Amino acid sequence: MQEDIAPNHRGRTTLNDIATAAGVSITTVSKVVNGKADVAASTRERVEQAMERLGYFKTLGSTKPTSKLIEIAFQHLDNSWTIDLLQGASEHTQPDGIRLVLSMLGESETAVGPWVEEVVVRRPLGVIVVFSKPSMSLAKRLASRQIPCAFIDPWGNPTTGTMSVQADNWSGGLFATRHLIELGHRRIATITGPENAMCSAARLDGYRAALREAGIEADPQLVRHGRFQVEDGERLATELLSSPRRPTAIFAQSDFIAMGVYRAAKELGLTIPEDLSVVGFDDIQTAAYMGPALTTIHQPLNEMASAATRMILDAHHGRPVSDRVILPTSLVVRESTCPPKE
Repeated sequence: MQEDIAPNHRGRTTLNDIATAAGVSITTVSKVVNGKADVAASTRERVEQAMERLGYFKTLGSTKPTSKLIEIAFQHLDNSWTIDLLQGASEHTQPDGIRLVLSMLGESETAVGPWVEEVVVRRPLGVIVVFSKPSMSLAKRLASRQIPCAFIDPWGNPTTGTMSVQADNWSGGLFATRHLIELGHRRIATITGPENAMCSAARLDGYRAALREAGIEADPQLVRHGRFQVEDGERLATELLSSPRRPTAIFAQSDFIAMGVYRAAKELGLTIPEDLSVVGFDDIQTAAYMGPALTTIHQPLNEMASAATRMILDAHHGRPVSDRVILPTSLVVRESTCPPKE
């Protein structure tokens, strides 16, 4: 293992210092610094760690943004809550003539490298990453080019020093399940997102906490994991509702999953809420117009994007920044829930 070295006699870390510490060539270090994609992941990580240990940052003169842009990177662009996030971000950008640039990262890790290279060329004021899988090392890679990065609803648990904005997912899961229990439901199923997504785990924990609070034993057969998509909601709800002891209520941990539950109930000849109560999560704009209008957990998407944008601007201007912001969720009761049949 290469030993750490001190910066040169001028008190300033150079590419050569980084190359020596990481055991690679100066050319490789230069590629990493400039966001080039053609560097092996293990080598890139070694260089990034050396840069962090030695406190390397490119000079302000060479990294000063050349455009008044803030980049917003989505995993997918097919979600209606994208509009809420953009509206929240634009509240702070439009008055100052700052433009928003949209990118779609998808689910492939291989797409991150080329995207970082493009971001470095565009030189935005900062980057906001929305519910995406890239590791928190992405924030360090951008920070080393003096491009601040903030995560909205990050996939994994943010590390110390990484800017992030989240909704109170645990309380949301608690409120949704508690509402169904208060209506008299005891056999309550839930359909959540991927097991390794932090928001899924938090909402599921809230669901279980509400059951414990009411003295109801959690049944593993009533829990399903999928994606936050309509198709998965329909497929998993069909499994649950085809059981001889079907649930009387389903807590769908996203409004898109809830849409799939509606489809499954219709195909099976069940009426919502008389035969099946449904609670969603997100409170997207279409939730109030579903038939029947969906009871759901309001996630403050507009405020989340607004907070992330303030983080970027504060970091850019050198103002103090809170690394982590958690915003409250709330229950919105509409027409998709009622007491169970006797």
